[in-house]
Amino acid sequence: METYCPDENQKGHVRVVRLGLYPFGGTVPQNLGVVVARKVALQMIRNIGVMAHIDAGKTTTTERILYYTGRVHRPGDVDDGATQMDYMEQERERGITITSAATTCTWRDCRINIIDTPGHVDFTAEVERSLRVLDGAVAVFCGVGGVEPQSETVWRQADTYGVPRIAFINKMDRLGADFDRAVDSMVERLGAKPLSLQMPIGVEDTFRGAVDLVRMEARLENEEDMGATYETVSIPADMADDAELARSEMLESIAECDEEIMELFLEEEEISEEQLVAAIRRITLAGELIPVLCGSSLKNKGVQRLLDAIVDYLPSPLDRPEVQGLTSDGEVGESRSPDDDEPFSALAFKILADPFAGRLAFLRVYSGKLEAGKTVLNVNTGKRERINRLLLMHADKREDLKEARTGDIVAAVGFKKIRTGDTLTAFESPLVLDEMTFAEPVIYLAIEPKTKADQEKLTGALAALADEDPSFHVRQDKDSGQTVIWGMGELHLEILIDRLQREHKVACNVGRTRVAYRETITKEVVHSAEYSRDAAGKTNFARVELTLAAGESGTGITFANEVGPEVIPEEFVPYIEDSARSACETGVLAGHPLTDLSIRLTGGKFEEGESSEMGFRNAAVNALWDGAKDADPVLLEPVMAVEINAPADFLGDVTGHLNSKRGKVLGMEQRKNDQVIQAEVPLDSMFGYATSLRSLTQGRGAYSMQLARYDKVPEKIAAEMTRLNAGGY
Repeated sequence: METYCPDENQKGHVRVVRLGLYPFGGTVPQNLGVVVARKVALQMIRNIGVMAHIDAGKTTTTERILYYTGRVHRPGDVDDGATQMDYMEQERERGITITSAATTCTWRDCRINIIDTPGHVDFTAEVERSLRVLDGAVAVFCGVGGVEPQSETVWRQADTYGVPRIAFINKMDRLGADFDRAVDSMVERLGAKPLSLQMPIGVEDTFRGAVDLVRMEARLENEEDMGATYETVSIPADMADDAELARSEMLESIAECDEEIMELFLEEEEISEEQLVAAIRRITLAGELIPVLCGSSLKNKGVQRLLDAIVDYLPSPLDRPEVQGLTSDGEVGESRSPDDDEPFSALAFKILADPFAGRLAFLRVYSGKLEAGKTVLNVNTGKRERINRLLLMHADKREDLKEARTGDIVAAVGFKKIRTGDTLTAFESPLVLDEMTFAEPVIYLAIEPKTKADQEKLTGALAALADEDPSFHVRQDKDSGQTVIWGMGELHLEILIDRLQREHKVACNVGRTRVAYRETITKEVVHSAEYSRDAAGKTNFARVELTLAAGESGTGITFANEVGPEVIPEEFVPYIEDSARSACETGVLAGHPLTDLSIRLTGGKFEEGESSEMGFRNAAVNALWDGAKDADPVLLEPVMAVEINAPADFLGDVTGHLNSKRGKVLGMEQRKNDQVIQAEVPLDSMFGYATSLRSLTQGRGAYSMQLARYDKVPEKIAAEMTRLNAGGY
């Protein structure tokens, strides 16, 4: 039997520290806000995100990681509102993660930069921009619920960016936990190819640890020191045969994907631990298999093995493809390799308003080095920006850095103008990185200051919040003059209004939350409009012919120019496109934005000396609106994919209530004593559903939802909305 205590020393940094007692012996550096400098080889860096459905245990897992790596003295508890990573008041009060938080720790001489991401669907944009800059990810799944709706969303986002992943089946101590079922759900709901590297020892309240199928040993964490030390023991006798079978299946799966292991496997040669770990790393980086581990973060079990897996299997910046730049036409251009000697390039993936340091821009450095006090080029704005300070972040705490190098995730202070997705480079070697895109908001409400004194503060506060959150929009209603805020859901807007009042001290009145409908057309039309008006002694003439057609669902607005310069000179075409797109912001039925619309410029007329920008802009707007009216426009509403967990005794009441809300039940699944109902329901019917569900199930039901698509509004409802001319706001 072997007893082990992890190395608590924070290797990889040079800093002045004050020594303090560590929970299981030794000493640990405490943050004094002093200057630090990285001294870690690039292959020893891991930039990872922790992602999952809400309440799967992401933040608890991150807190245990920080504890075992010596970053904190005691892990925080979500229920007590005392976590390091959930530092906002709103997060601690609600027990959920709202904004992604970054931190850094060290394990086995490897520097791990971690971003803890939200699990609620309303904050999906936080996950999107984090995955954009990360090299790897840990997907946390609940041992009871397995793959849940938001798990699917973040998994697809990771697929989009080609992020290698490992999976951690958490909460194995919970009633109803089932490791095999959770792994099977990865296959059924994600289309993933899981590779189980462990077997749980015990289940539910008897869960004690896990069998390591790579090393063929069992590990039991000690309860006395919160799992900081553990015992490595022989595999329990009653599990020996199952463990041998599971290892054989694991080796077969690896051999199917790795030639080296295939040869050893077929020749029945012994496969060493080093060979096996190297093979698992290769297939993980290639995305062919997903290593799966298990544990209980709350009960301090399995997290140190998870840390080992992060080091062993997830990529360093050197393992990721070279970052590709884009030309002005959006084509693939120059590339940058992850090397300190390459020209500097970085992506600003998050903006944060800090009450002390000002605006912080979180940067992922892809190549080169950046020293504090130096100047860089913001390629998107074309402006030079001086970096006053560089900061290493630990949630809301920070340490000053002398410089940032390739692979680092840091925060920078000093920008005059920067937004999420901007590219920063050296002057002599500009490079444009692919920008991030975010889903459009689905609900909105009107907001107004309570007093005149609050008016100016409200404008500034809303601008600051919109600067931080790319999924939050602020608009002015052209008809009423009201300020309207748009968000991804009720909770999203509730949090933002709470922040307005607490952080920015703005007293405001808010209107009723409303659904963000859309409009589209159903047939192709060709429409021309002519504009001719004298202004300031100058004739402004133009004629524009547009062909409008319904686009594919989810394509938004597309524009194509099909006329030559002899019909309309090329310098006027951008004005036509810009005005046509702007006209789509207000629809022709009830004022909701037009979407899924193909616009083609197919004709027009230009008069030398008489045609002008103003003429073509106005002609384009008139052609679009008049054409849309003739193209059989329809209203679209957001339809949500809803998953409801409810005791079987209340199944009839829940499904009947869904039917009354124009819901459509797609399927049901028995999960222990609960029924899991998959349904699609219009968003307009889901306001206040949490209260209704609690009432129907005696407080025992829960649900989650995410946008599925936009569908045509039933004719009777659409006719009433059009009659009332509800308008977009």
